[in-house]
Amino acid sequence: MPPIPDDPSRPVSEEDRDTAVRRLQDAYSLGHIPHEEMDALLHQALTAETHGDLATPLASLPEERADTSTITALSGRIRRRGPWRVPRNLKVESAFGEVHLNLARAIIEHPVVDIELQLTTGKAKITVPRDAVVEIEDLSTVWKDSHYKPRRPSRPGGPKIRISGTMGFGRLKIRHARR
Repeated sequence: MPPIPDDPSRPVSEEDRDTAVRRLQDAYSLGHIPHEEMDALLHQALTAETHGDLATPLASLPEERADTSTITALSGRIRRRGPWRVPRNLKVESAFGEVHLNLARAIIEHPVVDIELQLTTGKAKITVPRDAVVEIEDLSTVWKDSHYKPRRPSRPGGPKIRISGTMGFGRLKIRHARR
């Protein structure tokens, strides 16, 4: 969950609420929250209207561990496909090579996944789940524009995939999985 903003009266979004519930469930499964308190904490998180209200049930939880991974290759191919676990923050760095990330069958445990691309040359292809929402506003390209045709999610609740970073000489293609 992002840090509590300076304005605790700011309204809570569904994403904030979902993140809080996930943190409470994780803490419960690790034994940080006794069974007797879990229902009350979940109720507080689900009925919170402001960030100040949401801070109360999360106050006693341990700090959330950073879920960040970096994949680096000087040259060659970076490829992830099949059932692989996608971290909350994924950084992909390649000087000369091709990147192919297939998230269609990946295990995505977070409502929002940030993928940062740092590619000098070479193309990148990212296949996202059918119901994913993709944002590429924070991606800068030098040579060619990114190729992405947004589609309406087939069902609500899909992950949000935010792609940022820099692409030098190459093109990013993003497509939604067919199934």
